Amino acid sequence: MKLCRFGERGRELPAIVDRNGAVRSLQGVVADIAGDVLLPEGLARLARLDPLALPFAPAGARYGPCVGRVGKFLCIGLNYSDHAKEAGMEVPREPVIFTKATSAIAGPNDDVEIPRGATKTDWEVELGVVIGKPAKYVAERDALAHVAGYCVVNDLSERELQLEGTGQWVKGKSHDTFGPLGPWLVTPDEVGDPHELRLGLEVDGRAYQNGSTRTMIFRVPYLVSFVSKFMSLQSGDVISTGTPPGVGLGQKPQPIYLRAGQRMHVWIERLGEQHQLTVPCP
Repeated sequence: MKLCRFGERGRELPAIVDRNGAVRSLQGVVADIAGDVLLPEGLARLARLDPLALPFAPAGARYGPCVGRVGKFLCIGLNYSDHAKEAGMEVPREPVIFTKATSAIAGPNDDVEIPRGATKTDWEVELGVVIGKPAKYVAERDALAHVAGYCVVNDLSERELQLEGTGQWVKGKSHDTFGPLGPWLVTPDEVGDPHELRLGLEVDGRAYQNGSTRTMIFRVPYLVSFVSKFMSLQSGDVISTGTPPGVGLGQKPQPIYLRAGQRMHVWIERLGEQHQLTVPCP
């Protein structure tokens, strides 16, 4: 299944995508793509529906973030060895975990703000993992049973704030609009092996990232198990699993960063596309 949310920011409604690619409203069926709806029994209930019998979402409606009420937005840093190399950092011996503020979450095609005074705003296409069944000290062999689905994430960063000051990465990762999610939450049965997905990102039509999840250092089951040792994972939590090479920071002979007025195209095979315009922060 492909699940999504549509409508005005903060007032999104749940929806499902039918076999023809049309968005059908789930209003009156479930309250949101969130919470108990993401449990195995909630997803099984939706899978029994006939989407063709549901009303269409309004034509041209905005896609919201594909999951609502996200409690934790967790990210894995340096999870592709060639990205670690381009960033000038050592390949980690265990997953690097950091957080993004949930207020950074945006729709897949919403405008992306360039923070005030920022000169080093960067892009990162990433595979997002959405937790379904809560997980705590889950074994790696059981971890995929706790995954509700997958989505496209653009893990935007302001590199000066992330890397050149003191403290943790979170302050360079959490500006409003720095976490577009979606367009869809795609359930595991439709994705297949999450480690065999092409993913990429373009800025103004130029391809900067073009990689595959098969080159991850730490794979999805290991990541879910690893994170669940330090904190319980709840329905709707998102883990963004790292980015392949090609970020602005790693461009040669010198880095290239985003500026207002540019357009990004972000995609992952089987999970859909995002289209974002960069704008000055108001």
